[in-house]
Amino acid sequence: MQHKRIALLGAVTVLALCVGRAQVAAPSSASGPVACRVEVDKPVLPADRTTRAVIKITLDAAEVPGDKRRPPVNLAIVLDRSGSMAGNKLENAKEAAIAALRRLDGQDIFSLVVYSTTVETVIPAQPVTDADALERRIRALRSGDTTNLFGGVNQGASELRKNLADKRYISRIILLSDGLANVGPSSVEELGRLGAALLKEGISVTTVGVGNDYNEDVMTQISQESDGNSYFVEASQDLPRIFAAELGDVLSVVARKVTIEITCPAGIRPIRFIGRDGRLSGQKADVFLNQLYGGQSKYALLEVEVPPTHPAESRPLATANCTYENALDNARQESQAQVGVFFSAEPKDVATQVNRSVQSDASTLYNVEVTNQAVDLTDRGKNKEAADILRQRSQQLKEDAVLYRNSALEKQSLELDQQAATIEQLGMDNTMRKTIRTLNYQAVNQQENK
Repeated sequence: MQHKRIALLGAVTVLALCVGRAQVAAPSSASGPVACRVEVDKPVLPADRTTRAVIKITLDAAEVPGDKRRPPVNLAIVLDRSGSMAGNKLENAKEAAIAALRRLDGQDIFSLVVYSTTVETVIPAQPVTDADALERRIRALRSGDTTNLFGGVNQGASELRKNLADKRYISRIILLSDGLANVGPSSVEELGRLGAALLKEGISVTTVGVGNDYNEDVMTQISQESDGNSYFVEASQDLPRIFAAELGDVLSVVARKVTIEITCPAGIRPIRFIGRDGRLSGQKADVFLNQLYGGQSKYALLEVEVPPTHPAESRPLATANCTYENALDNARQESQAQVGVFFSAEPKDVATQVNRSVQSDASTLYNVEVTNQAVDLTDRGKNKEAADILRQRSQQLKEDAVLYRNSALEKQSLELDQQAATIEQLGMDNTMRKTIRTLNYQAVNQQENK
């Protein structure tokens, strides 16, 4: 491989900046709603030795233009109405469903499925042409007995499938539960497989867990495998706000069926995606997202191995190509960007030229991995071991914060120390466990905490 020598400013300067350009199949796609950016955590890498770098591929989705009609929504709300939902929980859930319904109009499709021991379709999929009549049917709901969560999601998907052939629709299930799935398939693996199967159909499942009795592992797994959002709601009176926030996302989708493909030149070896599930094949790596919301950014982090390179040389690191379906006109479009790195024999150059934003994002997802391990340890009663691994990670963050002058890492370190102290002294209660699992999911998914 040829290595391009870069001019120096002072002792060393960084010219391995990301260069993004839209490359499109049709002329109109140059103004498409998604822009691709590529950055690296260390634009300057140590020379003459094998090292690793983290590449950040960001997709910036534009707001829905004011002169454009948003895509219609195909929404199924799946509500737990088991006995534990009786009283205020069910009443607040009904208000949340009504709030969601009132955000839709005649172009949208709405359905409502409720589940307890059995599964019932209260409102079959239909256009929202008479919201008052649909609201009356929601208000008539009553609580039941046990929790057939799997069956509820399956039935919600069946309602969505009535309109899946019409590619204009954004299809989404909002699943609410306050208890453990105890009828039908109920394991993390079974519900995860269901979520993955729905994603292949273009259906995302957003999960809303209420109180301290639901299974957060099952709920976040469904969301993760189907590329939906996930929420933990301690107080049921917050449900209308959460549903309204979720509808804000669904109503602002600008891109769907999004694929990010990263191609590394010879010698650069993709190792793994951090946080996200993706696929590696030789010099290529790719990850799939179901939908992008207007005004938001989503990113993937790819760790790569870089071979020894001489000082004062540079080399290309990766090219990212994002292909997607424009939800506003159903056209297939793409956006592309590149990044390279510079090499130095001076450790000071490596430390001072770090991209702190990318470094902080990567650190956040490394922390997710460690805190999830801590949760698993506390599940087995190993509170001290859980606290120890959190403190070990915290110590590494402290050292990196000083070396790279990154205050965000110091803040992360303090948070891990606080978690470690709480676990060592008090253990981990349901609220703390659910909070950690949900926040970890939201960090990996770059979900706004609403």
